[in-house]
Amino acid sequence: MLRNYLKITIRSLWKNKLFSGLNVVGLGVGMVAVWLMVLYVVDELSYDRFHTKADRIVRVVHYAQWPSGSLKLAPTSAPYAAALKNDYPEIEKTVRIQPEGGGVMSVNDKKLEVNDICFADNTFFSIFSFPLLYGDPATALSKPQSIVLTKSLAESLFGDARKAIGNVVEFSNHFPNTVTGVMDDVTENSHLQFRAVRSLPANYTNGWENFELYTYLLLNEGSDVKALEAKLPPFYDKYIKKEMGELDYRLELQPITSIHLNSHLDYEISPNGNVTTVYTFAVVALLILLIACVNYINLYTARSLKRTREVGVRKAIGSYRLQLIGQFLTESMLMTFIAGVVSISLVTVALPYFNQITDKTLSVGGLGNTLLVIALLSVLIGMLSGLYPALLLSNFRPVSALKGQVGNQLGSITFKQSLVVFQFVATVALITCSAVVYQQMRYVQHKDLGFNKDQVLTFHIDNGDVRQRVDALKEQLLRSPLIEGASAASNPIGNNNIGGAGMFFEQNGIMPTATQIVQKFSVDSDYFKTLGIKVMQGRGFSESFKSDLWGAVVINETLQKQLGWKNPIGKRVKYYIDSDKNTAEARVVGVIKDFHTYSLQHKIEPLVLGLPAPFDKDNVYVRIKPAKTAEALAYIQSVYRTFDPSATLDFHFLDENFSRQYKAEQKQGEVLLTFTILAILIACLGLFGLAAFAAEQRTKEIGVRKVLGASVGSIVVMLSRDFLKLVLVSIVIATPLAWYAMSKWLQDFAYRIEIQWWVFALSGLLAVSIALLTVSFQSVKAALMNPVKSLRSE
Repeated sequence: MLRNYLKITIRSLWKNKLFSGLNVVGLGVGMVAVWLMVLYVVDELSYDRFHTKADRIVRVVHYAQWPSGSLKLAPTSAPYAAALKNDYPEIEKTVRIQPEGGGVMSVNDKKLEVNDICFADNTFFSIFSFPLLYGDPATALSKPQSIVLTKSLAESLFGDARKAIGNVVEFSNHFPNTVTGVMDDVTENSHLQFRAVRSLPANYTNGWENFELYTYLLLNEGSDVKALEAKLPPFYDKYIKKEMGELDYRLELQPITSIHLNSHLDYEISPNGNVTTVYTFAVVALLILLIACVNYINLYTARSLKRTREVGVRKAIGSYRLQLIGQFLTESMLMTFIAGVVSISLVTVALPYFNQITDKTLSVGGLGNTLLVIALLSVLIGMLSGLYPALLLSNFRPVSALKGQVGNQLGSITFKQSLVVFQFVATVALITCSAVVYQQMRYVQHKDLGFNKDQVLTFHIDNGDVRQRVDALKEQLLRSPLIEGASAASNPIGNNNIGGAGMFFEQNGIMPTATQIVQKFSVDSDYFKTLGIKVMQGRGFSESFKSDLWGAVVINETLQKQLGWKNPIGKRVKYYIDSDKNTAEARVVGVIKDFHTYSLQHKIEPLVLGLPAPFDKDNVYVRIKPAKTAEALAYIQSVYRTFDPSATLDFHFLDENFSRQYKAEQKQGEVLLTFTILAILIACLGLFGLAAFAAEQRTKEIGVRKVLGASVGSIVVMLSRDFLKLVLVSIVIATPLAWYAMSKWLQDFAYRIEIQWWVFALSGLLAVSIALLTVSFQSVKAALMNPVKSLRSE
């Protein structure tokens, strides 16, 4: 029986090559979309699950709210780990990670700049499952000035990773570290990304408000995370309240497996994914698969009139309905299997591009897994898309089928129309969403950030001696007409990692007892001029005022408004200068116009700027002449080598710093656009099928109209009008859905566009145009048909 089914199926598919080809393409593209999305979703969900103790590892994060501001921070301060371990017996071990351990590493005459290095407590390898190839994980970080290298870094420094153990690597600050271990390179599905780990001093501590490192806990077996979290509120009153004052404070324990997709706090240790994006991509892939299945139903139904006699003959000679259903489902699954085989080639072609836009290295796996996936999809999609046509065709009455008179047995036209409406609702919504994402990305790239970011680059100074001579470096750089400005600061902006500090601000002549968290970094007296930042009140820093070094600060407009200072010049500001709670006092000398230090996902925060001490002048900003980028970079490099002959500078343009923060959204937009194009392609195939069905249904009507003098144009309009109605209905349904989805997406940006009505109008017009082009082919073909053939007696 199965052999007979297959033989008939192959004959039927070969006889209707165009119909078969359209179905194979539609189903193949749908399977590719699902295949890629499954690979993506599985990879995103796999983050940090490789740790053998992943179910017991949590990260400590905290939130605070007060009348003039708030914080939601991933990093904590140094004392948290020991205090938590001491107060809560549910905690087995703790580990602190400080990500600022990089710099220029040297081994003999070889130098290498490696910035992705972290400090960690000696419990690091007993909590996390980062396997060591050489060395003892229990003692690798137990001694001061120890370092564990990844295999690739060890090979870069020593040639052979086995030779690294016991050797000394020296950082640019003449700080030697002994290599005590070599580990495998960190896998991509880890939210902790580094090339080396250095030992954090066991007694390392700092103030409670210096949120500079990340605290992880290993809980005892059987401990409940939520139950422990419920015990944490007294922690604030016991340790932190005396410094931060009265505020709404909350500690949270994040399971390590949830960090990548569900944590979007300030100062994340690495860029995270987004669970909403995963769900969105999964839904889009499912929509495309459903559109492909709808295609199959429409195309199969459109061709079913030509098989009515086949069904009638089969029933006349004794075939049961169940056998006919089996025949048609076999056809569906075989066609799906062929589409699956085709999808292998399509996935092979599409996967490199997909990896590029998602920044992943996904693969389809071995041949066995591939064939298993195809087989499962063939059965699933074949049953899903083939069941309705199978039930429909097998229900024909023999007498009517032999005469080709199936009447309304082909099912309600409303059902077929609803399928087309579903296809175009999804298509119009995807077009609209792609347009809104494009608009938002264009907005963030071109919005005024409060300073002139064009042609401004930064580079980091690793050499401590050069930091002491930054003024001389700036002076030499400015001798060239290629350089329009130069400045030094403690941080580059645009990387979302400025950091915050607790400071005291005078109110009504009295210094409060509680601090306020503000962004804080240091800039020299040329900073505002180099970046084009406007001073709104008072003045900027000046080298001629010696008191400016420790006794002056400049604030931004946001902080002035929060503090309610009408006359801020001369107001007092107090801040901590060491871990022993010693403080210094400064006065406000100027107010600058608000400018963005972070990307537009973040609101402009209160900001305090001070003059840098010589050791803080480790980031140089240079404005270069337009259209002279290559020459300017070469000049900067040559000048710097007169200060540090062995250095190789790593340049970062400010506009690129900001652009990198939108990388995830840009990738979302690219993926969405790609799948929008696929959805349009498949929807057009479905519309093509329904147009063919309609034209075939109305063959005699068209013939009669032509005999009575109807023009080709009037017949085309008649056949196209019904489909345009369906598309218009789709636009009405899709518009509120797209508006809601994009409104939710835009909430991730503190600064965003307003969704304009014309975006929906343009999306609808595009959908109507695509539908007209698709339908017109079948309509013109039907209108040009010879009426003699149309009216021939059956």
